[in-house]
Amino acid sequence: MDIDDLRTFVEVADAGGVSPAARRLGVSKSIVSRRLSRIEAELGVQLLARSTRGAALTEAGAIFRDHAARAGAEIDVARETILPAGDLRGRLRVSAPLTFGPTHFAPVLAEMARRHPRLHLQTCYTDRFVDLIAEGYDCAIRVGYLQDSNLIARRIGPMYGRLLASPAYIEAHGAPETPDELVAHQALMQGTESWQLMDGDRVVTVRPQGRFKADNGTALIAAAVAGLGVAYLPDGLSHDYVASGALVPVMTRHLPPPAGVYVVRPPSQHPARKIRELTELLIEYYEQTPALAGFA
Repeated sequence: MDIDDLRTFVEVADAGGVSPAARRLGVSKSIVSRRLSRIEAELGVQLLARSTRGAALTEAGAIFRDHAARAGAEIDVARETILPAGDLRGRLRVSAPLTFGPTHFAPVLAEMARRHPRLHLQTCYTDRFVDLIAEGYDCAIRVGYLQDSNLIARRIGPMYGRLLASPAYIEAHGAPETPDELVAHQALMQGTESWQLMDGDRVVTVRPQGRFKADNGTALIAAAVAGLGVAYLPDGLSHDYVASGALVPVMTRHLPPPAGVYVVRPPSQHPARKIRELTELLIEYYEQTPALAGFA
């Protein structure tokens, strides 16, 4: 049984259809359909129930999907073991944040591609937390505080941030000085998140309220500069605005604890060498070029 056919079946199963799987794999829908037909013909069972809305696993398909995924992972480990040192091939699909990705992480990914001419790199830039397994990503670069999950994370380095507001907002509403005062102000948020602040050696959790929300840090900066409220922003994103006086730090006695930059991947016993090398390259760039990372 061909390993590419197995990988294609797993992609279709995880993506929920031939079309999204073809986009992930970078091949035509007809190629995906032929590979699926070969597997089903060889096994003599139907693995997928196809409809106009996509493809759903049959009972046999659900069982076979897990075995096929494990076989593909084992082949990857075997292939990496026998390849010459530093020689990476295949595909690496990465999710990176839209706020920092194109400016801070894209140069690192470009260097990864330069070092490995046979490696195919696909990066999706979004501030949405993608489902790595369901959406077919090998790993993700994430910034901030990690949510509890079964993903495996490797820390790249720290990220520092502050609470900021425009001079116009402070003149109109005053500057909050304590966590209790902060909840009475308009907060600029990504959603319904809570903010963590340091009170001496103790971490205090505050649930701010506000009418302006956006899932992108650049949009939150625009709202803060416009005087709409108080925003919690990373230093790497807000440095120029603070330097120019467009934004002013507030709550300086209650700074947020350092967050982090991470590479996260689905759980597996043997992480792919391409993920390990990307992680090490990010750490190398972060340590040697703090300005590139832009967080410290």
